[in-house]
Amino acid sequence: MKQRILGLFLPIVATAVLTACSSSESSIEYDIVKVDRHVAITKAQDAPCCDVHLELACAKKTEGERAKAINDAVTRWLFDMEGISMQQAADSFANKYTRDYQKNFAPLYREDAGDPEKRAWYEYHYNINGEMASGRDGITVYTASIDYYEGGAHGINQRLTMNFDNKDGKALTLNDVFSTGFEYSLNELLLEKLIEKAGAKDVDELRQMGYLYAMDIFAPENFILGQDNVTFVYNPYEIASYEKGLIELTIDNDELKDLWKK
Repeated sequence: MKQRILGLFLPIVATAVLTACSSSESSIEYDIVKVDRHVAITKAQDAPCCDVHLELACAKKTEGERAKAINDAVTRWLFDMEGISMQQAADSFANKYTRDYQKNFAPLYREDAGDPEKRAWYEYHYNINGEMASGRDGITVYTASIDYYEGGAHGINQRLTMNFDNKDGKALTLNDVFSTGFEYSLNELLLEKLIEKAGAKDVDELRQMGYLYAMDIFAPENFILGQDNVTFVYNPYEIASYEKGLIELTIDNDELKDLWKK
C-alpha cells in the first residue's frame, strides 16, 4: 500500500540566543527544527490518522565543537541515532514511526472498522517539544516534553532533561555535579521534599497515598541545574502511580552546599 503523507519536512524557522552569563563563551545560539507528519492508517475515507509533530531546539553549527557535542547527545537521547544531524534524525524518526503505524495496525483496523467505539484506539500521535534555556552560570538546560498516544486507556506524558557545560558542550551527570558519596544525603533531602509535596506525615503514609510503592526514593539523572536550585523530574510510574502524573522535587542550592563537587 502506498504511504500517504500529507505533512512535509519544514525548514528551520527561528533563531534565538541563550545567555547563561555575560561571557561570550556562555552564549549558545540555536535554531528550531520542525517536522510534521499526518498519515492515514488506510486509504478508506475518514480513516484514523497518526500525527507526528517534532519541534526541537538545535545548537547552530557556528557554535563549533560545543554545538556538535550538544546536538549529538540530544540526537542519541531522543532518537537513538548517531552520525547524522538532528534534522535528519527527526525526519527519519517521523517517517519510520508513521510507516510502522500503517504496517502494524492497518490490518487490525480493517477488522475493527465496523465498530465506531474502537476508532479512537487507532488515532495515534507523537509530539516532542525540545527547548534550550539558561540554567546556572555556564550551563545550558535542554528540556524535551514528550506526549504520545499509542492505543490503550491513556496517553503518556514525559519530560526529559539534560544539562550541558557551555565551555565544551559536555552533558553533565550527577557524578559531575556532586561529590563522591552524595547519594544517601541527596536521597534523604528528596524524601523530605516528597513527603512535604504530598502532604504526608511520614514515608508510611506516603506509600499509602500511592507513592514509592515497592521502591525507595532515588535521585534521577533527569534533573535541571537552575540558578538558585536543582529540580529533579520523575515521570509517571517512576515513583508513583500514573494518576500522580509528572512529579518535580526542587531543592535550593543552600540545602545542597555540602554535596557540591569542589
